[in-house]
Amino acid sequence: MAEAIARKEAGDVMQPSSAGLFPLGMICETTRTVLEGNHYSVEGLASKGLRDFPPHDVDLVVNMSGLAGPLTDAGYARVEHWTVADPYGADEGTYQTIFEEIQRHVRGLAGRLREDQGVKSTRGS
Repeated sequence: MAEAIARKEAGDVMQPSSAGLFPLGMICETTRTVLEGNHYSVEGLASKGLRDFPPHDVDLVVNMSGLAGPLTDAGYARVEHWTVADPYGADEGTYQTIFEEIQRHVRGLAGRLREDQGVKSTRGS
């Protein structure tokens, strides 16, 4: 969900790509349903692992796993930690709640990045 949200909300200040410590290998159907129901594109979403992104190619990792060790040990220089529950296997209402939480985090990060870069948002809220 985070990648799709960041593409729409913050594509002017980041090139988001989602990756997991333990990728599922697929995008859950409920994830697709919630994203599309909130008018976010699921086009191009794929389950990827963090190992697919070498540390020297990444400016910022947003860790939503609650596990700091694997990211620190892998050599990612800049890591931001968000506490976000994994909705996998839950009902659609839980996915919606997690969607809204991620959306708030992404909007906050985008705002900080825009301030840092002196960029005005052209995205709607």
